[in-house]
Amino acid sequence: MIYEADRQVKNKLNPMFESMDDTIIFSCLQGHLGTAWVDDLENPSVAQIIVGIFVIYAGDPHTKEAEEMVRNLPEFALVIGETDEWKQLIETVHQDSAEKFQRYRFEKNPDHLDRTHIQNIISPLPEGYEMKKIDKAIANEPSLHKVSEDFISQFDSVEDFLARGTGFAVVKDGKVVCGATSYSIYDEGIEIEVATHPDHRGKGLATITSATLIEDCLDKGLYPSWDAANETSVHMAKKFGYKFKESYDTYCIERSS
Repeated sequence: MIYEADRQVKNKLNPMFESMDDTIIFSCLQGHLGTAWVDDLENPSVAQIIVGIFVIYAGDPHTKEAEEMVRNLPEFALVIGETDEWKQLIETVHQDSAEKFQRYRFEKNPDHLDRTHIQNIISPLPEGYEMKKIDKAIANEPSLHKVSEDFISQFDSVEDFLARGTGFAVVKDGKVVCGATSYSIYDEGIEIEVATHPDHRGKGLATITSATLIEDCLDKGLYPSWDAANETSVHMAKKFGYKFKESYDTYCIERSS
């Protein structure tokens, strides 16, 4: 049996995850977003963190609770195991549905992000496009969620996002066509989510919007963490000054209904 961890139990999990440099983990263990599951509330030996579509495991993968946790997934999940043993368990349990791909981490060093350089990236938008801070109207705009379902979905509500999250959107003809938001939040910063509508790509919108969000975070003393899902995102991160650290295995798993 597995148990949902409260804030006190989450504090016990920090040593278990300390080798994993992931702001999703920070967000959950610091009590901002998501849930954590353990095998034992007093002395946990295995743990699962869920924030949005991200699921991360640590601890002993050989327990029966570990397999239960590996089955404890949202309908669509990006799953990360700490060790080869975890990866083997994930592949065994979800052998018919797990698709492995690479994500890319960057060093989390504020010194790599030069404010002047970031400001210089924020060039004027093409004619007809307008940059806006995400407010209640934009957060409720259906076009925002068509660009990406993950802009604010980790938060309890629009009001919760507006109170604790942050983001910017590019609007054209009253519709959101690009956005950059806080996918998650943690004590020292945010994890960036950026996406552009397919019909409006190739215009530099994602670069300008991301740079706007990065500058805003730096102004507030927050670190804008970047984790890339593909080579295009890697290239964009390097443009801002992020230094590549490593690639890592991730499993895309969609549960059958």
